[in-house]
Amino acid sequence: MAETESVTLAQHIDNAVAPVSRAVNSVIFYSIDVFGVSLPLVVVWLITAAVVFTLSLRFINLTGFGHALALVSGRRKHHLKGGAGEISHFEALSSALSGTVGLGNIASVPVAIAIGGPGAVFWMILAGFFGMSSKFAECALAVKYRRVQEDGRTIGGPMYYIEDVFSRRGMKKLGKVAAIFFAVMAMGGSISLLQVNQSYAQFSSVTGISGGNAPLLYGVILCSLVAIVVLGGIRRIGFVSSILVPSMGVLYLGAGIVIIILNAPQIPSAFATIFHSAFGLDAAGGGLAGALINGIKRATYSNEAGIGSSAIAHASVKTSEPLTEGFVASLEPFVDTIVVCTITALVVIVTGAYEPYLFHPPNHGIEITSAAYESAFSWFPIVLLVASVLFAFTTLVSWAFYGAQAAAYIFGPSKKVDVVFKISLCAVLSLGAAISLSSIIDFIDAMLFGMCIPNIIALYLLLPELKKDLAAYNAKYRK
Repeated sequence: MAETESVTLAQHIDNAVAPVSRAVNSVIFYSIDVFGVSLPLVVVWLITAAVVFTLSLRFINLTGFGHALALVSGRRKHHLKGGAGEISHFEALSSALSGTVGLGNIASVPVAIAIGGPGAVFWMILAGFFGMSSKFAECALAVKYRRVQEDGRTIGGPMYYIEDVFSRRGMKKLGKVAAIFFAVMAMGGSISLLQVNQSYAQFSSVTGISGGNAPLLYGVILCSLVAIVVLGGIRRIGFVSSILVPSMGVLYLGAGIVIIILNAPQIPSAFATIFHSAFGLDAAGGGLAGALINGIKRATYSNEAGIGSSAIAHASVKTSEPLTEGFVASLEPFVDTIVVCTITALVVIVTGAYEPYLFHPPNHGIEITSAAYESAFSWFPIVLLVASVLFAFTTLVSWAFYGAQAAAYIFGPSKKVDVVFKISLCAVLSLGAAISLSSIIDFIDAMLFGMCIPNIIALYLLLPELKKDLAAYNAKYRK
């Protein structure tokens, strides 16, 4: 009887969330019909901006790559003298990566392949490549327009440069509305239920513990641990992330590379399948349009380029030169999408683990990746369980910080606002395992793409200023 009541409670929660997710998603992803395919305008908005920034900044994603590595490794330190901020470049990158590298790579990649076909991988990689320029722009500007408080703490993010650039053009009220809209969407995006949902899915699959109070109990335990860390602020987040993120990345990528090597004969056909599907016109999955839309959606969820979220973490970096953090931040989409997502995709494709789920609703994510890894190592689902919990933990920690900074912008940067928001967020997140994956994806996609609307408008307005800053920086430091 207790189990029936618990299942009913979980279903009740899902039934309450699903209509809201669908309604919000339908507004943000307003679509037009193009050759019989429904094309969301916000997807076009995001990828077009990434291409424009890449061209305007003269392929900064390529020309600045080596300089970015030198900065994050500490080989270039010209930017440290007299700089405000609280954390190092490496900690800022790790904090931001902890919000991007995670279950978005493990669970979101197979979702993209299942819905849009293997061709979605091509568009994911392309979105990651151009997204490096978007990330450079938003993070450099977030540092430039951040606010330094009397106690030395920094607060920053797109909401500040959105408000400022509109205000300078005589549109102060519109700028405030746009910045608040961004902050509200960021607070919604911090409800990263997918992390709880998919880590529990792997936990349940490996341990066999499911039903009853298990989903809610799992969520409560995980989110209680998250609360302990996030209440410690960005210094604790940076410290924890700088330790966990690299070790998780090595563990997950190492195993993926081994599986790819073991399936080396299938690699050429895997790439052929990806390219054929990317430009195919098959009705299933929407053909080219279906692969493109789903590829960009999942790349955006994974690397967050153009939506402005990780710029909030980068705004806390210790530097006197804002553009240095732009260079460092541009590494995120490269690591997250071009490296980690590609390895996940190849593992899923060469093992054929995605085929039973092809062109079906997104009700399976991490299960597909787990099956792919298990085909080579029968024991790997246990390793993936550990990795998925750690990935979920660090992502939840980072997004809690993003949401708290957004709340501070709306309600004022007080300790009370920070604590109330973080505790409330962790309470909501604890319900994640009881909500269906499709409802979670609808909600999160809507929040993230909603953030990109005012963010990209502000980036366009600030682009001439950013180009001048870049030219001056290059003349001074990159002769």
